[in-house]
Amino acid sequence: MLAKGIQLTLLIGPIVPIPAPRVVIDALESVEVTTAAGTASGFQLKFQFSAKSELNTLVLIAGAQNTGPGAPPLRVMLIVTLNGTPQPLFDGVMTNVQVQPGGQGSPGTLTVTGEDVTKVMDMLDWSGVPFPAMPIEARVAVLCAKYAPFGLVPLIVPVLFTDVPNPVDKIPAQHGTDLQYIRCLAQDVGYVFYVEPGPVPGTNVAYFGPEIKAGVPQPALNVDMDALTNVESMSFSFDPTKGRLPVVFIQNQLTRIPIPLPIPNLNPLQPPLGVLSTPLANIELLKDTAKLNPMQAISRGLAKAKESQDAVSAKGSLNVLRYGRVLKARGLVGVRGVGLAYDGLYYVQSVTSTLKRGEFKQEFTLTRNGLISITPRVPV
Repeated sequence: MLAKGIQLTLLIGPIVPIPAPRVVIDALESVEVTTAAGTASGFQLKFQFSAKSELNTLVLIAGAQNTGPGAPPLRVMLIVTLNGTPQPLFDGVMTNVQVQPGGQGSPGTLTVTGEDVTKVMDMLDWSGVPFPAMPIEARVAVLCAKYAPFGLVPLIVPVLFTDVPNPVDKIPAQHGTDLQYIRCLAQDVGYVFYVEPGPVPGTNVAYFGPEIKAGVPQPALNVDMDALTNVESMSFSFDPTKGRLPVVFIQNQLTRIPIPLPIPNLNPLQPPLGVLSTPLANIELLKDTAKLNPMQAISRGLAKAKESQDAVSAKGSLNVLRYGRVLKARGLVGVRGVGLAYDGLYYVQSVTSTLKRGEFKQEFTLTRNGLISITPRVPV
């Protein structure tokens, strides 16, 4: 479907998808996949459509899948083969089908949208299910085990400040759907939860742990470097008012007097990427932390501290063929050719991939916690 060196494979089906028939591939006009830190990934497929099109069968199958309560919708997988190497681009479920009839001899449009596997985890309310004497990590593992048929493999990082309630005093119970409860647990300890496809097609990694802004960076994005330029456009911004210092309150059990405790922005998993870090412009008092135990209050403060550090951001677009690989969100990437203030390593906050016949482009958003790179040279 795509340009030379890039091939797209579309698989559709219940639970275990199969390759889409030729008539579906021929009608496919464009594909858009969005992946962003902090939100679920999503996709959109656009097909040419007519009243006599065989795509009507796809619409009927999609409707038949949701005949019972909690029945999972159709699963959709997108695999991109770049220079002979296949890699999963998206794995999720279909959530909506829209039809725009054609007119005056022109074909209509069938638009299919969907979300990643977290959509399935958000379908049934399991409020009241108890988890006696189970740490947070064990609860997340039990909840993720339900979705093994979707290739879900949990990757759970133990909580830094473990809090296991005594079953004599309290038995934790689930509130809401599996996804809502897991996200609530993640927020309480300053963690994140997301699902991303891979490392092989048909599998999905469910990550529950701290947001990591470290590791091996992706190939550098080159701006205004003649033949080495591999981005089409790029712009930068700096917000010096974004920095906040959260202050949590820990209650003295004897005097019942809340003790304020500032939480500095110190996280070994999110090391500074800039020499001039984000200045502290505000102080945020987390008064509701007084009712929590000390470990929970500190975790809540760490979660707030990490939200205020990324004052530098960048937006741009690239051609995948020129870049040489697929840029991925939730990882590091280097930037070169902009200047002293903005060159260096960045965290890829979001990526939107658009695939059409003959082209594969990506729009991206990068963030960083300071100006001037701490690395003397950006990895190529």
